[in-house]
Amino acid sequence: MSTASVSLRPGTVLADLLPASRVRDIALVVGGAALTGIAAQIAVPVPGSPVPVTGQTFAALLVGTAFGARRGFLALALYALVGMAGVPWFAGGTSGAGGASFGYVLGMLLAATVVGALARRGADRSVLRTAGTMVLGSAVIYAVGVPYLMAATGMSLSAAVAAGLTPFLIGDALKAALAMGALPAAWKLVGRRG
Repeated sequence: MSTASVSLRPGTVLADLLPASRVRDIALVVGGAALTGIAAQIAVPVPGSPVPVTGQTFAALLVGTAFGARRGFLALALYALVGMAGVPWFAGGTSGAGGASFGYVLGMLLAATVVGALARRGADRSVLRTAGTMVLGSAVIYAVGVPYLMAATGMSLSAAVAAGLTPFLIGDALKAALAMGALPAAWKLVGRRG
């Protein structure tokens, strides 16, 4: 089957363009977890917040969108489980489930699943749909991360929003802009090659 016909088939995500096999799926899941772990090491402390700005949210959303819901979920589940087991690949080289920012890891697992399901419906093929997908994915991360931050630190809701959401909005807008350019461009490139 040609690449062009695969890319136009409903329900296809970018990872589906690779030849189908169990080895492909395992490699994608392991690679997605590793990419997220590597991106988490790009960490910039935020004054007054126990949560740093990292590349891991971008990686998690990109993995979910490019791989689809099932593989995206599995990749982020592997990332979370290996980090909980002690591999220091959470933000800034941390590990374990007790940190104040672990709720964001759980949110990324759910967000990768949501954006992956949307990508199967073509949400990554245009700039506007990709923007909406990234905004929704980020909202899912915060919907889990901010309440976890409150529970882990004893912060009030307003303090948790001030420390765990507000400082990250500009960075999330930049990450969404990157995705808005990269994902639709990848689909256009694939269409031209077919």
